Amino acid sequence: MEKGNGRTASESKGFHLNRASGYFENQGVNVMAFDDIYPEGHQSGVSILMHGNRVATNGDIRFEQTPGQWQPVPKQGKRELDEAANTIVTSLRFPDKSKHLKGFNPMIYPDFEFNYNVIVQGEGTSVKVTVDLDRPIPDKFVGKISFNLELFPGALFGKPWIMDNRSGIFPEQPNGPVLSLPTNHAHPGNFSEPDAKADLKLLTGDNAGYNPMIADDLIAQPYAVGKRFTVRPEDPYNRFTIESNGTALKLYDGRMNHNNGWFVISSEVHAGATNHAIEWVITPNVVEDWLSPAVVQTSQVGYHPGQSKTAIIELDQRESKREKLSLFKITETGEKEVFSADGEEWGQFLRYRYLKFEFTEIREEGLYKVQYGSSQSSIFRIAGDIYDRGVWQPVLEYFLPVQMCHMRVSEKYRVWHGDCHEHDARMAPVNLNHFDGYEQGPSTLTDCKPGDFVPGLNVGGWHDAGDFDLRIESQSGEFYTLALAYESFNVFYDATTIDQDKRIVEIHQPDGKNDILQQIEHGVLSVVGGYRALGRLYRGIIENDLRQYVHLGDSASMASERWVFTEDNPTRELTTAAHLAAASRALIDFNPVLSQQALQAAAELFKITDGSGNARTAKVHAAAELFVATGEEQYKNHLLSEADFIVESIAQVGWFVARAEKAMNDAGFTQRIRDALPALKEQFARQSAETPYGIPYRPHIWGAGWGIQQQGYEYYFLHRAYPDLFDPELIFNALNFVLGCHPGANTMSFASGVGATSATVGYGLNRADWSYIPGGVISGTALIRPDFPELLVFPYLWQQVEYVLGGGSSHFMFIALAAQQLTSGKS
Repeated sequence: MEKGNGRTASESKGFHLNRASGYFENQGVNVMAFDDIYPEGHQSGVSILMHGNRVATNGDIRFEQTPGQWQPVPKQGKRELDEAANTIVTSLRFPDKSKHLKGFNPMIYPDFEFNYNVIVQGEGTSVKVTVDLDRPIPDKFVGKISFNLELFPGALFGKPWIMDNRSGIFPEQPNGPVLSLPTNHAHPGNFSEPDAKADLKLLTGDNAGYNPMIADDLIAQPYAVGKRFTVRPEDPYNRFTIESNGTALKLYDGRMNHNNGWFVISSEVHAGATNHAIEWVITPNVVEDWLSPAVVQTSQVGYHPGQSKTAIIELDQRESKREKLSLFKITETGEKEVFSADGEEWGQFLRYRYLKFEFTEIREEGLYKVQYGSSQSSIFRIAGDIYDRGVWQPVLEYFLPVQMCHMRVSEKYRVWHGDCHEHDARMAPVNLNHFDGYEQGPSTLTDCKPGDFVPGLNVGGWHDAGDFDLRIESQSGEFYTLALAYESFNVFYDATTIDQDKRIVEIHQPDGKNDILQQIEHGVLSVVGGYRALGRLYRGIIENDLRQYVHLGDSASMASERWVFTEDNPTRELTTAAHLAAASRALIDFNPVLSQQALQAAAELFKITDGSGNARTAKVHAAAELFVATGEEQYKNHLLSEADFIVESIAQVGWFVARAEKAMNDAGFTQRIRDALPALKEQFARQSAETPYGIPYRPHIWGAGWGIQQQGYEYYFLHRAYPDLFDPELIFNALNFVLGCHPGANTMSFASGVGATSATVGYGLNRADWSYIPGGVISGTALIRPDFPELLVFPYLWQQVEYVLGGGSSHFMFIALAAQQLTSGKS
């Protein structure tokens, strides 16, 4: 695709702060300052976007030159924009006590409290970054506390840099020698708040060998040291220069001490420095008159002849010229234009303007592409069998088998992983804030004591995406979606051998059994096994050691015994009860004993769990699924007693109440539900109108793909129950979004191995090999705040390319099956 005319501006318009956008703009280059909120994930601080690419980020003070996701981050305060002064001034401080030894991923803050300001000012063709500290740094942190700017490695491998009179090439792998430094963890701060329950020795591995929580004692020696550093000198679209006044610039490779690290340009804060402790001048090259190339977005898989078909064209908001849109059919003798029209103006969304190009009337089967000027889509199919092979099927063929815990998983010559975690699990310590959201209260809530071996947990379950833990909502959510897919679409698919007795899985070796039922069974074995062993649900099962938690490779080689956590969480317990009730229906003929155990557990959880307050929705959910499973009056009566709440909460509960309502045969209840639905229909219409994609795009940190799939999945049940009110279009919009019709320049399918271009670098168990798991579905295009949609090809960016259990792939599978059903006329 064209990038622009390639001319370099001799006299740039300069960087000016635009209060409306919140960042500095200079034609095709933007500099952002503390717009974003996720420094652990390389999304915060000073960031540079050049000609459609985010090239640098996380410009900020840190306690290390090459921090990872576990190292302390500052607490951001006031952010002040001054258009007259052309500045953004951000106040920050260390420590953030809300993260010290507590929280989802607890951190250990060194023993130094200070405040500082980062002042970013546009100065002609440059941006000046100044850091003022409120006090000098202690001697023990001299040579450690630095201002860092992280450089995205995926765009730099094999590319050049220049530092003063030295030059080099960014390497594919981190290269030694290694630099030994004193560790900050010799000086932990005493910042614990009353609820801080993380164990310092546990987090650090008691300093016995490498630990990602420390990881600042051995880092890469800098590739170069100097005062003037230029990135990508050969490329006018990505070239920028940093000059430091006073402190030296050092180029580090953050992958030496963290596999998921980035390249870092860093300046240390000198002893005694306060005002102007850091002063950088950043000069990005600006290509004159550059405009974002048009992006043509279509489904990477294609379309059924009978479904609606719309391509979305993404344009630079400054682009006034419009081109003709053409649909070409690919034949044996080449391309043939079969349809042409002007694009329909949709308007602005995020930083772009959009056109829509509808070609629904084209029904002839074959290969096609959409072209707009010099930009074109991937080649896609229009075919009656579009969803019959290689779309939802890889979820069952590959992804779920590969994720199976407590099994050896093979695919002919290949072993995906060995039989793992056979010693699961020991009871977790009490009063512990672990990592990844696991926390154990003052009691185990069972007869087991901390450290006791809990039998019955070394069976079933799936590794939770890029990690290897088994959290309850991932396990039950996965088999619930599969159970509803089995019920809704009568799925029978057999491509895999699954032998629970021998603990082996053979991909592409049919065993005469329905794969979807075998997968439901595998998930239920874990949850029911835990319930029967503990007398309650587990919160999850996870590694007891952080070094093991970040393990990359075969799960069978993980050495430590995992811990099982419990919790008192009525919402999760009742939601799991709903999931178990649905699974019991699916398994009733396939595994009657397990089916009965699942139903019994669901009924017991419903009976003993408080469904008031925040758990009220979950209690209704459990009652709905239990009524569909049993037809018992007690569950019907609960739904009738909650009619007012159901009507008030129809947006949250309507999709699962719909199936129960049909079975209840209560005219009054039915009428109340139907009276509430028109407002819900209007809500969907408003949300769909927010974007040109006919589906809301509202990412927080992770890409929005998983949430969009979930909305399509839940909406299906409203369409099926009330087709006169809810047409199926939102389901197709959700599916097309995941398959390539989404914002940003990267139009790949979020479903790995599905479609002409897809996410073939994913955050899964094989991410260190820059590989993927077919059928895994990434979260997809994230939002770099405030307005830049981004999907990078990089295996360690979990918020964009991670796989997940409890939704993700199974929700994708569900909406693809729904599309198959809806286009077949069998719904």
